[in-house]
Amino acid sequence: MALGMFSFGSADTIAKFMAGGYHPLQIVGIRQTGLLVGITLFVMFTRQNPFHTKAPKMQLFRGLCATVSAFLFVIGLRYIPLTDASSIAFVAPFFVTILGVVFLREQVGIRRITAIIAGFLGTMVIIRPGFDSFHPAYLVVIVSAFLFATRQVISRSLAGVDPTVTTVAFTALTSVFLLALVQPFVWKPIPREDVILFMVYAACSGFGEFLVIKALEIAQAVVVAPLQYTMIFWTTGYGYLIFGNIPDIYTVIGAAIIIASGLYTLQRSRPRVTKVGPF
Repeated sequence: MALGMFSFGSADTIAKFMAGGYHPLQIVGIRQTGLLVGITLFVMFTRQNPFHTKAPKMQLFRGLCATVSAFLFVIGLRYIPLTDASSIAFVAPFFVTILGVVFLREQVGIRRITAIIAGFLGTMVIIRPGFDSFHPAYLVVIVSAFLFATRQVISRSLAGVDPTVTTVAFTALTSVFLLALVQPFVWKPIPREDVILFMVYAACSGFGEFLVIKALEIAQAVVVAPLQYTMIFWTTGYGYLIFGNIPDIYTVIGAAIIIASGLYTLQRSRPRVTKVGPF
């Protein structure tokens, strides 16, 4: 999982680097192609058939949410620091909890509600609405996180219907198909010096997806999920080394609140174990 987050952090860094010269739809199209390659490698490695689904409409809707979420996130990366975007993106687990209550009738106690509120307060600390440092792109990243959470809730609904590899494969196929439709209108020729960078970008995206899937297969989600937050450290390092961005005190405090709230939410989601016997 940690290596997967490193791969995703590397991909986001390249996306931000390229966002100033290429249309976000072109960047996301290349990213999702990398995802499709990654899932193809996974299928070859495991010899599974991912192209049979019992819920095609839900799979297509999940793919749509994933595509728009990735597109909006790249737009956000163009205008705000990498660490800020990564930190705000981690409000997605709180959206997942809220959507789970609304659509899946999941039960949430007062402690998890408090953690959700704290997480959103952490987001407000980072974006500081009403101050000169505020940029509308922060809201774009929040919408991206909401759509990502919607994608995750759909994944929960599909868990008992289709295997994970099918869900990821359909998301990749849907994204590549939708983005291919718009490429003639946004595609910009890629100079030779950028081709390798885009290849690394696509490879990091696909490899990251592969690693996360394997991590969730090897260990329980509640065990490996906290390692998602290592991505903030990777993006902070990249932001400093490549873009010269040093997180201000508000970003540090806000990110700390989001991480602490997220870890607490994961802990409260851990299945309870009832002891049997005298020990």
